[in-house]
Amino acid sequence: MSAAESDRTVDALLSHITEARLREAVRTLTSVPSPTGREAQLAHLLADRLSACGYTAVAQHLDEHQANAVGRLRGSGGGEDLMLYAPIDTLTTGVEELDVPWVGERLRPDMLAQARDEGPFVSGLGAGNPKGHAACILALAEALAHVRPPLDGDVVVAFGAGGMPTNAVEAPGFPARANTGHGVGCSFLLERGWYTDHAVIAKPGEFVAHDEVGLTWFEITVPGTHTYVGSRHRLPYRNPIVTAAEVATRLERWLADYPNRHRSATAAPQGIIGSIAGGWERMVAVTPAECRLRLDIRIAPGTAPLQVKRELLAFTREVGRQLDTELGLEMVLAVPGTSTPSDAPIVRHAIAAWERTHRRPHQAASDNSGATDANILRARGIPTVRTGMPKVSSTELDIDPSREFARGMNTVDVRAMRRLCEVLARITLAVTARTSH
Repeated sequence: MSAAESDRTVDALLSHITEARLREAVRTLTSVPSPTGREAQLAHLLADRLSACGYTAVAQHLDEHQANAVGRLRGSGGGEDLMLYAPIDTLTTGVEELDVPWVGERLRPDMLAQARDEGPFVSGLGAGNPKGHAACILALAEALAHVRPPLDGDVVVAFGAGGMPTNAVEAPGFPARANTGHGVGCSFLLERGWYTDHAVIAKPGEFVAHDEVGLTWFEITVPGTHTYVGSRHRLPYRNPIVTAAEVATRLERWLADYPNRHRSATAAPQGIIGSIAGGWERMVAVTPAECRLRLDIRIAPGTAPLQVKRELLAFTREVGRQLDTELGLEMVLAVPGTSTPSDAPIVRHAIAAWERTHRRPHQAASDNSGATDANILRARGIPTVRTGMPKVSSTELDIDPSREFARGMNTVDVRAMRRLCEVLARITLAVTARTSH
């Protein structure tokens, strides 16, 4: 396909991808709850829409509650196949009993699976990440089926369950399986044969990325003495909650400096303490025998999980020596970071598409610390790039910056959606046209 033919085809696709259609798509997806582990209802909706416009599509169940949606638009044959991929599960559940107080003192309107129009924005649980990005892929998929450009390769459109960095939600109506997040849907998709030559994942960030960080989770165990408040002055006393506070303070300083030791050209991998557990809330008259800290440490592409474990182990041993205690350490999760060669065809096509759409040179983003299912795709041998939309900022929304993370996850700018659709359309035409390789 020549450059002129490609431009005409993009214009035809964009004439179908109107802001009204994009708004409808993201409102529809946002209004169907899909917390990690319960994506099946949304997967069926997506599979039905793909089938209705001409794709060979299925809702691919992992179990009763969790499912992917995937469809194929066949080319004429002889070309290379492209996967357009987005996860569909939300980071929080939208259920007050499960989210509050950890997400805040109450669920704001944007934290509910109820789409709301706010000028050029649409808000609701996951409206920005991931559902705005999934809606862009859906809108492009429907436009491709409507226009039917002459493609040699197949276009596979995939919406993955379990893309968020979470273990199972422990609540009635959720899967009993422990492995419901961390890319489980993407992995299952590939295990069942939905392979392509190249892939694009749509996730936040108005740039093209060909690599990204991985993640490791660790549990630090702080020992102590189980005793009773009435006997504090008579029996041995060592409260592991107090010791854990000392450990957490020192660990936070260690984590603050961690990116300086592991920075790469594109990544500044971060770490946080995300959970602390110790003692009975129902019985605060006694101390527990141990306290547990859990932390997420991101790892740059090329860094082995065990390398970080050994670095953290040396730190915890020194802290234990200083505090006269023996800290336990276990790695409880690892997803290595991955990279697609910068000169791979999918990277070249994606950057060219981005520059054509934005009408300026592309500059690689630096200091990235977010991980996505792109790590699963690359680890299974599919050259993959990531591209997406910028997060809506607190300035644009006129809100307190302390609310920016959740509000940004839950808000999407429809104008940015259309730009992303153009980037995705140009990549699709370039990859699936045989003469472009």
